[in-house]
Amino acid sequence: MSAGKKKNLSAMEQDTANNDSESSSEDEPHPDAYTGNEEVEIDFEGRAPSDPDCHGISQLLQRVFLRAPINTMQMAEIIISQNYVGSVICQCEQDGAESDMEDDIVEEGTIFGITTVINLSSKKDVPCIQQLHSYIVQRAEKHAPDSVLKHFREVLGNDGRPVGFLINERFINIPAQISVPLLENLHKEVLAAKQKGMKFNFIYYLMIVKLFRKEARKGKPAEDIYTNAEEEVICSKAVNSFEYSIADECDVGMSGDWLEGDATLTPYRKVILFDAKQLPQLIDGIRNFISGV
Repeated sequence: MSAGKKKNLSAMEQDTANNDSESSSEDEPHPDAYTGNEEVEIDFEGRAPSDPDCHGISQLLQRVFLRAPINTMQMAEIIISQNYVGSVICQCEQDGAESDMEDDIVEEGTIFGITTVINLSSKKDVPCIQQLHSYIVQRAEKHAPDSVLKHFREVLGNDGRPVGFLINERFINIPAQISVPLLENLHKEVLAAKQKGMKFNFIYYLMIVKLFRKEARKGKPAEDIYTNAEEEVICSKAVNSFEYSIADECDVGMSGDWLEGDATLTPYRKVILFDAKQLPQLIDGIRNFISGV
């Protein structure tokens, strides 16, 4: 896919109050939390990432890693350097008064999402990938059972069985429907890259999934609410996973004490591995999940 190629996505309602690119106040919400009450209808398109997107992609990655010592700008540069694979979500260009009105709310050039994959095996010597590898292993050492830790170490340490870090990040209130064309395009682009002899022949995909947990109380079991709803389908097919709370990694006023009714929601991360060959079936499963089949 050339850098200029665009893929039109369906029109959706997008709350733009979540654009926190310049905010670092202690009073700002948790980056996973929905806080806006203003709706603006925006047409989105998917296109190949390009150099001006670097800062926006980095900010989206920071939502995943929070305070983890991972160089997200360097990771964004990797994503842009392989712009034949993956897509960013951006606003379609519009003319007229309506566009002027929306520009007052949506900053020009805002990147609303990124869907792509990075080869963790072939990029293992790049500092940000080394940082990611250490981050995952350290988290597994602290939160995963011994058998799961052993599997993650084996998978991440075997360069002969490449692992792709699948990134599926977007503003929280962009509906899950957008994930289907983005993942379909990613799968096609990975296949095309493989046919050209590029290093995209993955055995596993690794993902870091964002979710909130409504803790068990009053006889009711705990309930997980996925930030990207379609990732519940992906997690259901994981060959291995572990999870951990990130409540203590948030800034003051962002401790994870989010309420839904009378229940507390705690932010979590779930690290999963799934068989790369399952991606087409997972996309079908996501499509059915969205349509209620």
